[in-house]
Amino acid sequence: MYQPILDPLFGSLGWSALAASLPLLVLFALLGVVRMTAWKASLIALVVALAVAIFIYPMPVDQALLSATLGAAFGFFPILWIVINAIWIYNMTVATGHFDVLQRSFSRVSDDRRIQAMIIAFCFGALLEALAGFGTPVAITTVMLLALGFSPITSAVVSLVANTAPVAFGALAAPLVTLASVTGLPLAELGAMTGRQTPLLAVFVPVVLVGIIDGMRGVRQTLPATLVCGVSFAVTQFVAANYVSVPLTDIIAALVAAGATVLLLRVWKPAGATTQPVARTDSHAAVFRSYLPYLIIIAVFVIAQIGAVAHLLDSVTIKFDWPGLDIRNPAGKQLSLVEFKFNWLTSAGTLLLIAGLLTVPAIGIAPRRALSRYADTYLQLKWPIVTVMSVLAIAYVMNASGQTATLGTWMAAVGGLFALISPILGWLGVAVTGSDTSSNSLFGALQVTAAQRAGIDPLLAAAANGSGGVLGKMISPQNLAIAAGAVGMAGREGDIFRRVLPWSIGFLALMCVLVYLQSLPVLAWMVV
Repeated sequence: MYQPILDPLFGSLGWSALAASLPLLVLFALLGVVRMTAWKASLIALVVALAVAIFIYPMPVDQALLSATLGAAFGFFPILWIVINAIWIYNMTVATGHFDVLQRSFSRVSDDRRIQAMIIAFCFGALLEALAGFGTPVAITTVMLLALGFSPITSAVVSLVANTAPVAFGALAAPLVTLASVTGLPLAELGAMTGRQTPLLAVFVPVVLVGIIDGMRGVRQTLPATLVCGVSFAVTQFVAANYVSVPLTDIIAALVAAGATVLLLRVWKPAGATTQPVARTDSHAAVFRSYLPYLIIIAVFVIAQIGAVAHLLDSVTIKFDWPGLDIRNPAGKQLSLVEFKFNWLTSAGTLLLIAGLLTVPAIGIAPRRALSRYADTYLQLKWPIVTVMSVLAIAYVMNASGQTATLGTWMAAVGGLFALISPILGWLGVAVTGSDTSSNSLFGALQVTAAQRAGIDPLLAAAANGSGGVLGKMISPQNLAIAAGAVGMAGREGDIFRRVLPWSIGFLALMCVLVYLQSLPVLAWMVV
């Protein structure tokens, strides 16, 4: 049995926080400075996390190793299980030529590749985030952009940066449902408050995406389209989160933003278009079949959310405490992080597998060929699989040993300025785990406690954890590995990291200022 200690090093929270930060400092230094491949960097950082847990905290060796195995298992299921099946569907559409048809279809919406990239990465990516989350939009939109002719690194960077504003409401608001459960705050109020923070990001993200692709010239030439897309998404996200439905927020916002952009393009064309010529005209039936895999994905996920169906699928879920792992809080109660939830039918990865099996006859690919593509997908993702499992092992070792709690408690000791750094805590959580849901689970209750001590509205701090967390998604080694693996850049995650880091920090600074002003009379009227 092990009980985490917050200040094991010299009885000092500051020195302990410095020690607790070593795994993260090593990981990002190896990625960004040494330019080591992600799977090697994550394995080295895992060794550092284990060393800190065992020699500084001190955590029994068996408990430290068992927490690492639990994290690795969680890394594969549900996270990698989602990514593998999502990319398998894409690989089948490539093998049958349906993806080429889909590409030409996007070209007919606009012959400007900048606009195509915005619609795919931001609008379609937001829809995938709303339905599945956990890396699915990055995995699929990255390869879609690659197929449109963008370079591998541009495809990866654009997809990662686009996967920001929708994340807080992703996977049918799973991050907010988790946040509500750990804080005791009402889901509706948390959703409403988040809907008064992340829409600000949505306004700027489409503009930034075009800037990444074509610089300031492209930004000026496409400004009407990027503003229509971003503003329509932001307004709809705010309205849906506050007045319609928290779980459906991103679905509604993604569809409205795509529709508004398409309507604009009927009456306006950007100057200086970077064209993607359409080689030939496809029949309506061929176009429909190219969209069919994604329509099947949407249908499967929507059906799975129907009350009776969801209950039936969840009835076979298996929950169990990880064998041998015994982590307790100061009161002697076992922590929930030792539980492994094997929701093998309700998992987004399983739903994607079902959608993939339905896609096989829908697009006319031979079963033997589909099976071969499935095996090839595992080979394609072999190094990202190692990376993701290693990163989640780091996260679980840090959580179980108390390293994460030490960092959070140390950051919470700043008093009234906590509102300014509250989003950073969420950002840090997602950077480590790759999941806004996991970050909310880690730091949600801590945010509420720290806010109460600092005299800040707990609802504001809790929502800021998720809103700041979405900006850590693009620098998470887990998501970097997914993006790199999808476009054949495994081993070059550091190159992608350096490209997305400035955007992550820039957007985070914007969110910190917004939350701080919301804690003051200046924008206090925005708080629910």
